[in-house]
Amino acid sequence: MIHRYQPTKYYHTYGPNPPALHIKPGDIIITSTVDAGGYDHEGNQITPEMRQSNPDTVYSPSNPLTGPFHVEGAEPGDTLTVEIQRITLTRPTAWSRNASNFGGLTEEAPGRRLLYNDPIPSQRYEWSLDRENNTATTTLPGSKQKNPVIPLHPFIGSIGVAPRYGRVEMSLTPGEYGGNMDFPGVSEGSTLHLPVSWRGALLVFGDVHAAQGDGELCGVALETSAEIQLKLDLIKEQIEWPRVINDDWIMVAGSSRPLMEAYKIAHVEMVKWLTTEYGYDKWDALQLLSQVGRCKIANTVDPNYTVVAKFPRKYLPQ
Repeated sequence: MIHRYQPTKYYHTYGPNPPALHIKPGDIIITSTVDAGGYDHEGNQITPEMRQSNPDTVYSPSNPLTGPFHVEGAEPGDTLTVEIQRITLTRPTAWSRNASNFGGLTEEAPGRRLLYNDPIPSQRYEWSLDRENNTATTTLPGSKQKNPVIPLHPFIGSIGVAPRYGRVEMSLTPGEYGGNMDFPGVSEGSTLHLPVSWRGALLVFGDVHAAQGDGELCGVALETSAEIQLKLDLIKEQIEWPRVINDDWIMVAGSSRPLMEAYKIAHVEMVKWLTTEYGYDKWDALQLLSQVGRCKIANTVDPNYTVVAKFPRKYLPQ
């Protein structure tokens, strides 16, 4: 069944929030997302009434998420598969910025101020999107190169399920549940696997990026709105960390701090995957991964960093 869902409320947390829609395994969702600042396809910001709120606390306003989607039959220990069938950018513009007290060149983050020196000056950049030719351009006011043209590669920056142990995580944070991984591989034509830790899985997503470099260095990608088409299904097997599959690679995302811990999580989980599902000996898998594997730093700016281990599918048993 195809479900066309128009959001009326957006969430700022991954957790056991009230389901927006119940769907069955094999169903398709077509819905929209707003950008990381809460701006819709017309450039209008969503109203405070449309945001998750609680009189007893204040939520981070970044990355409003569409959902949650309750998948019938999903139980803790299952794996939710999310086939990304389509990402359509719905606005001819995107924005980015160099943000004070945020980004990969500072140890500062929400709730922490660790640097003695002055922060990076805040500066906003407006990008024009040529969706027909799949490019973006902006003006660099202080540079000789005034109008660089870069390729678009839309992907879902934040997507995940309710975390294990009943935890609630803010929409800026990645973890074993997925979350704000900011990995460009979560794109059209790929399938994301997420570990289910709450009945129904409770999938939410948003924060579509029109483009982003590895690590999201300044802390902000090309933020814009989108329409997304996803096919959801279940595997009655357990995984520990998010997996991504496309035509060329199998991939595992590990999120933690410090960066080396995220690196180790991703690669240990890849070795486990190669041994449990593809018949490799553990030490043979380590050797081959060491020689043909690739690695992506997805983000170095969120409360957890994300590293993605990649293994070429051409080396998998046929």
